[in-house]
Amino acid sequence: MRHIAIIGSGPAGYYSAEAAQKRFGENVRVDIFDMLPVPYGLIRTGVAPDHQSIKGVSRRYEKTALTENVRFVGNVAVGRDISIPQLQEYYDAVILATGAPKDRDLDIPGKDLANVFGSAAFVGWYNGHPQFANLDPDLSGNTAVVIGMGNVALDVARMLAKTDCEFDGSDIVLHALEALCASKIERIVLLGRRGPHQIMMTPKELGELGRLDNAAPHVARGDLPDEEEDAILEPGLRKSVTLLREFAAVPEHIRAEKKIAIEFAFFVQPKALIGTDKVEAIEVERTELVKGRAVGTGETERLPADLVVSCIGYRTMAIPGVPFDERAGRFANDEGRILPGLYCVGWAMRGPSGTIGTNKPDGFAIVDRIAEDIESGALGRASKKGREAFDAYAAGKGLDLVTFRDWKKIEEAEAKAAREGAPREKFVDIEAMMKALG
Repeated sequence: MRHIAIIGSGPAGYYSAEAAQKRFGENVRVDIFDMLPVPYGLIRTGVAPDHQSIKGVSRRYEKTALTENVRFVGNVAVGRDISIPQLQEYYDAVILATGAPKDRDLDIPGKDLANVFGSAAFVGWYNGHPQFANLDPDLSGNTAVVIGMGNVALDVARMLAKTDCEFDGSDIVLHALEALCASKIERIVLLGRRGPHQIMMTPKELGELGRLDNAAPHVARGDLPDEEEDAILEPGLRKSVTLLREFAAVPEHIRAEKKIAIEFAFFVQPKALIGTDKVEAIEVERTELVKGRAVGTGETERLPADLVVSCIGYRTMAIPGVPFDERAGRFANDEGRILPGLYCVGWAMRGPSGTIGTNKPDGFAIVDRIAEDIESGALGRASKKGREAFDAYAAGKGLDLVTFRDWKKIEEAEAKAAREGAPREKFVDIEAMMKALG
């Protein structure tokens, strides 16, 4: 019998657990740890609340979680409650599936002004992550600036632009819904250093901007390259650029009928945030493309900005004693191997790229490497004690563990508390989650 600990219960974690089951069958026991009492990581707190079909992938993870040889161990924080070296004493292999929950730093003057947020914090706020539930952004101003040209930037812009009715069927948390419905924002500016041919937005998500009840996307025709140049693009990007062309072609009087303008500002990069205590404006520099890279031209201007959300990427959180690649923002690894018996998978391995589904082949690949290391003797010939040893440690420390069946009680309580038309009302603090267990 081999014992595997997986740190992180998001897609990468559950795909790795599924792979371990298929590779080792009944000869494996997998414990999936999470610092929260609730599973699914990015699916619960990262995917936009109005994308319920994407969140449905959790049903696949539930099938794995309810099997006898996989166990969810919630409410256990690695580094606070137990260390990586301790886990390595108990388990034959430890897989870090912690994702990339930390915002990449917006390294410009004024970044610490009030009402400036990273996307991890802002998305966590409207998704009910306990760490960010009290964020309390000020939405009383006219203009929001969203820095970035990827799908997360689109999510943030869409949340800021939706009407009350458009949130029906979503699981946006009540405190964020009330704040967004009372918002005074009428202008949302999406900033991108490069041009339309370099956006990272997928056509499905981009197309949603064109179907909002009270908001219209604005694209300047002059920012678009000649249409024949679209032929060199890969199909998905070509569809996205076609949507930008459609947005640019909408007559101004039609766009003016919508209360909120979502403006695409290409070829500009942020240089400084301006304000006394709270952000009031953003200074941007015009750019031009040189061999595909955005290079500043020296021409600057100021845009009003009452709220700024930086969506420029994520980093994995470093863990004491685990080799870390600071430049890449992920654990230092060789195809998922960090140290003997210590592995990483998903964003923690490759950085924040790819879709949720990308984590499936990652999970199966890392389990293949663990199997290779077992067969070669690199993980030792004798099996360790796994959950038996951990449970004894947890009892000695007085840890309040949350199992998957405990989580199902939390889930049931959230469903019962849901407002009309919503699938659930998430608990936004750990104490409330634990109280739901009775």
